[in-house]
Amino acid sequence: MVELVLPNDTNMLGNLLGGKLMHWIDIAAALAASRHCNNVAVTAAVDNLQFHKPIKLGDIIRLKASVNRAFKTSMEVGVKVEVENIKFGEVFHSNSAYLTFVNVDRETNRPIPVPEVIPESDEEKRRFDEALKRRNQRVHEKSGFIQH
Repeated sequence: MVELVLPNDTNMLGNLLGGKLMHWIDIAAALAASRHCNNVAVTAAVDNLQFHKPIKLGDIIRLKASVNRAFKTSMEVGVKVEVENIKFGEVFHSNSAYLTFVNVDRETNRPIPVPEVIPESDEEKRRFDEALKRRNQRVHEKSGFIQH
C-alpha cells in the first residue's frame, strides 16, 4: 500500500500524525489478512509500535504487509513501513508492527479457521518461525505471568 503524507495528515510541526500511521498500518494488515482468508478478518491486537524518526509532509509511505503465520482462527500479520523522501530520493525503514487478526464468519460473527500459511523462501520461513515465538510470548503475557 502506498500513501502520500498530505497537510491534513500532519501535526503543527509538519510531521505525520501517529494515529494516521496506525490507521494505515491497520488497513494494510487487514487487506493482507482478508486476502489470505478470502473473507472478513478483524483486528484483535497490535504489538508494540514505536516511532523512531519523524515522517514529514510530502513523504511517500510504503506499507508492506504479509501474513506470517496462521493459527486456528487467528493469524499474525507483519507490516513494514518505509518512507521515501521525494526531494532527496532517500528511503528509510520507519516502523514495523505485528498485528493479530481473526477470521470471522459474516453470518454468525464467530471466529472460523484460517487457511494454512506455507512458507517457501528463507525469509518467509524466518517470519513463520518468529511468529510462533511472538505468539507464545503474547499468550504467556496474557496469562498474567510476565517475566522481565
